[in-house]
Amino acid sequence: MNIQIVNKSKHPLPSYETSFSAGMDLRANLVKPVILKPMERKLVPTGLFIELPPGYEAQIRPRSGLAVKHGISIVNAPGTIDADYRGEVKIIMINLSNVDFVINDGERIAQMIISAHEKAEWVQVNMLSETERGKGGFGHSGSS
Repeated sequence: MNIQIVNKSKHPLPSYETSFSAGMDLRANLVKPVILKPMERKLVPTGLFIELPPGYEAQIRPRSGLAVKHGISIVNAPGTIDADYRGEVKIIMINLSNVDFVINDGERIAQMIISAHEKAEWVQVNMLSETERGKGGFGHSGSS
């Protein structure tokens, strides 16, 4: 699949780190380092602008290494970039740790997965089919 991209950053295009990677790493495009204080969230630019084909979205997800080592995540994970969005890809980052975290220019801050999606059409009915689960919700199947 080919996706059109404008790269206004000073960094290489997103790429897959291994042959079986699902996501491409996105890098911060910063003039100066950004400090994320505990429980603070900031919008971090990437310098990238993409044009997805209809029927596709880009999902923005946290990087597991930043999450486990530093408590850094994405506020709206997974974030969605729609096919008709043409603005800069920016990442809504949050520091869930109890110490400041510094984001430097070029640092890998998130991953992006390109995914196909369906367009749903609602069919209004008076009743839904029965299932074994029924209306059972949160915790209905036990504690383990």
